[in-house]
Amino acid sequence: MEPLLVLLGGLPGSGKTTLARSLARALDASHVRVDTIEQALLRCGIGDGVAGYAVGMAVTTDDLRVGRSVVADAVNAVDEARTGWRDAAAAADARVVELWVTCSDPVEHRRRVEQREADIPGHRQPTWAEATALVVDPWPTATVVETAGRTPDEVLAAALRAIDRPR
Repeated sequence: MEPLLVLLGGLPGSGKTTLARSLARALDASHVRVDTIEQALLRCGIGDGVAGYAVGMAVTTDDLRVGRSVVADAVNAVDEARTGWRDAAAAADARVVELWVTCSDPVEHRRRVEQREADIPGHRQPTWAEATALVVDPWPTATVVETAGRTPDEVLAAALRAIDRPR
């Protein structure tokens, strides 16, 4: 079976990691979370934002090469990052599905950003101002997955439908 890279992107608080965890379970895939990698690098005195993505892409390539599917969980706001993930998949002859996770309700999105607690030791959550100040390059190849007003199960179902679409 051809390995699959599910490439997630979205602003902090959009529901990306909740979806990534659900997808990883549903697909029996690895969950590669750039925030976790970046925090580990910072604990080692390393880290510039780019390093976390580079490590994530390298680990993803290894998993895909042994036939394991991967859910890549990162903001992926710039096309350069997305290209790196695509290159990782190409190196392993893996299929890629790109999903942009969004919460279109600004009140709900702000509540999520301001009320969530870090689940990575030492990780500082971005503020609402930081989350909304991120500049996002256009991503026309991604399928939008809306999380506002939806349960995690409804969001998962929408993502799985996007993954199952014919190429």
